[in-house]
Amino acid sequence: MELENECVFCQANETSDTNVICSNETMIAIRDKYPVTRGHTLVIPRQHRGDFFDLSKEESSDLIELLHELKQKIIDEDSSVRGFNVGANCGAEAGQTVFHCHVHLVPRRPGDSDDPTGGVRGVIPHKQKY
Repeated sequence: MELENECVFCQANETSDTNVICSNETMIAIRDKYPVTRGHTLVIPRQHRGDFFDLSKEESSDLIELLHELKQKIIDEDSSVRGFNVGANCGAEAGQTVFHCHVHLVPRRPGDSDDPTGGVRGVIPHKQKY
């Protein structure tokens, strides 16, 4: 597990990076460095938290508030967006590679996937279709 002083998201918070697209008291939002789709955004707590389940009630509430704000911002900027995937990887076995909580907001558009049926079930590809 990363130490806070080695954490890429803690470092981003400290540098008041101009890549922050919106924020609130406990959360910041930045575009994903390796986006799945155009507009893929990460919501990240300002304080180091290992994963989603380590958030306080206030942080959880602020995260949800920022997700709603970002959803509207993305739709206002791109009328082709018709849906979203929202997800957090919690633990190495779930695919987490940066051990500072971050929640993905992935805008979805018609045709961006051959068959989106099953959505987030695709984290285990052979389980996606049912």
